[in-house]
Amino acid sequence: MTLISAVISIFLLIAISAIVSSSELALASARKIKLQILAKDGEVRALDVLAMQDNPGSFITVVQILLNAVAILAGVIGESAISPYLVALLGNETLASVLSFIIVTSVFVLFADLMPKRFAMTYAEPIAIRLVRPMMMLIFAFKPIIWVFDGAADMLFKLLGIDTVRRDDLTSEDIYAVMDAGAEAGVLKHQEHHLIANIFEMQERTVTSVMTTREYIVYFDSKENHDVIVETMIREPHHKFLVCLDDDLEQTIGYVESRAFLALVLQKEQVQLTDPSILQTVLFIPDTLSLFDVLETFKTTGADFAVIVNEYALVVGVITLKDVMSIVMGELVTVDEQPIVQRTENSWLVDGMTPIEDVIRTLGIINLPNSENYETISGFMMYSLRKIPKKTDSIEHAGFKFEILDTENLKVNQLLVTKFIEELPPQT
Repeated sequence: MTLISAVISIFLLIAISAIVSSSELALASARKIKLQILAKDGEVRALDVLAMQDNPGSFITVVQILLNAVAILAGVIGESAISPYLVALLGNETLASVLSFIIVTSVFVLFADLMPKRFAMTYAEPIAIRLVRPMMMLIFAFKPIIWVFDGAADMLFKLLGIDTVRRDDLTSEDIYAVMDAGAEAGVLKHQEHHLIANIFEMQERTVTSVMTTREYIVYFDSKENHDVIVETMIREPHHKFLVCLDDDLEQTIGYVESRAFLALVLQKEQVQLTDPSILQTVLFIPDTLSLFDVLETFKTTGADFAVIVNEYALVVGVITLKDVMSIVMGELVTVDEQPIVQRTENSWLVDGMTPIEDVIRTLGIINLPNSENYETISGFMMYSLRKIPKKTDSIEHAGFKFEILDTENLKVNQLLVTKFIEELPPQT
């Protein structure tokens, strides 16, 4: 074989190897979601790529057969065509053989492997779509050989107890990673990223993390004095008030809306809290529901207000549709009081009943230890201190100091959270 014909043959083999290598990496790197979008837009070849990703055995076999065959053939051609010229130039057959091997291998690594694969990683989906049909033809052409190698591989995997079925189950962590990447790339705005993260958070947060706790519930005894009711409704910012028997929350019989009650008062009518025209049926829900479950319950029943009870049938709090939506919409839903107020660049005043998820998000802490054992920052302090917290108690965690500023009876009212600042060594 002449040098020219050998060079042409080697470049032809390089082209074949480059196509096969790029198709291999493109098929492996092509994103399933992107391919599904292309298929919906009418790109039929995207469906072929998806089918090949689900069953890549035949494709991998034909790729390995071609790459190994091309590499061996290129080595034989390079050795026979280039070595004689190098022997004449160097006068040493062994050195010429080694040098010809290095030249051919280097050319193949650069042009047949490295560059095609880097290109395929950058343009995975377009390359996979363009090369899937040619690869399908090669799979058909090499079917007998593929059948032998695939059968042997499957038998060995079965004997070893190894499952080779590709798993493409999409988890919430995968979606979080995609959102973070989109936010960093500027595809998602900060508000959009925050909104989507909040929606996923609804699946994990229980109703007790955002409820109005029992001690803050404003309610009336069914025989409450008329003037006291009017005064309380005017003074309190709530729109709905529970009505109970014998001043006992566990005997809640319904709720009244201040607007409806006060409207009758303005009309000079004598009205009782138990009047069927204003007393409405209250929705009771267990304290184990997630916020997503509560939202579905509100949607199904048409209610926007519910009383939360625990496993002992004790009322632990109330929740409204606004409470749930405040988790989803975040800053877009206004609240009367902010539970977390940034005092300085590295310190925050935090209400003791603030949900632990809000504290983690605001402070940028990855997580708090054993967070399944408490729901509020007050619970975190109680769990960490192993006692009922009192004023001036403090703990340190993840570069932050949590110090209790105010307590009332057994309740933590307010904390001061301070971030430690690393002091730079003095310059000499």
